[in-house]
Parts: sequence; structure tokens; C-alpha cells
Amino acid sequence: MIIDKLSNGAQYAPLHRNFGLAFDWLQAQDLEALEIGIHQLSDGVKMIVSENPGVEATVQKFECHNQNIDIQLLIRGNETMGWKPRQDCTQPIGKFDDERDVIFFTDRPDMYFSLLPGQFAIFYPDDVHAPMIGDGLIKKLVVKVAI
Repeated sequence: MIIDKLSNGAQYAPLHRNFGLAFDWLQAQDLEALEIGIHQLSDGVKMIVSENPGVEATVQKFECHNQNIDIQLLIRGNETMGWKPRQDCTQPIGKFDDERDVIFFTDRPDMYFSLLPGQFAIFYPDDVHAPMIGDGLIKKLVVKVAI
């Protein structure tokens, strides 16, 4: 997992062949003006813009993916996220859903952290994460980068 500010995004370009494309696109946008929905940037990179009420920590989704890396960028609001290494999660809810690229867990996060607007977290397949914890509306953008 990585946590940083969007203004530092370019330094992560060497970590994946599509990170440079994603961070260049993000820095060129008026993030507040982005329409809610799914935007295909290129083959293997899509953006999901959402605006939803935050949830309580007791009802969060605790999830991870096999086929994508998530770059989760907060646009507006205050968001808290939970995190735990996948290797330490022992309580899956069902089996991995290949079509949706997700598995959920009932384990508790090892830690929580908060993002402010303009900050992002990168979650790799080994990072189980609980997004959207908070009060009020949270507008965010999730970049799905195919591995």
C-alpha cells in the first residue's frame, strides 16, 4: 500500500507500465467537474468516479482484488480506510468472484488511516482494504489498473 498526494503521483510511474498514464491524466483534470460513472482511459485502465454517503466502520466492505491495482483518490469529503495484509486475513466471505475481481473478508483491519482531498492510496492485490468510511458525502475516483 502507498499513501501520498496527487501532486507526487508522477514519482510512482516506474512501478507499473500504466501508472504514468493514469497520474498524468489525473493531474490534467478538473476533478470536481468529473461526471459520476465509469470512464475508460485506455486498455487496462479505467476510472470510476462516485459520490456516495460514507459508512460506519462496522458496515464497511473489506475487499481485495486479483486482476487490478486500485488507485483510490479522494476528491471531496473526508474518507477513512481500513487496511490489513491479505496473508493475515482468514475469514473470507465466499469464494473469489472472478467476474467482479473481488473477494470480501469479515476480518477486522489492522489499521485505519484518513485521506484528505487530493490524497490517494494505492492498493495492490495483497492489500485488503475497507473504503468509504466517513460521515457525509464522499466523492472519489478509483483507477483500476490491470495487472
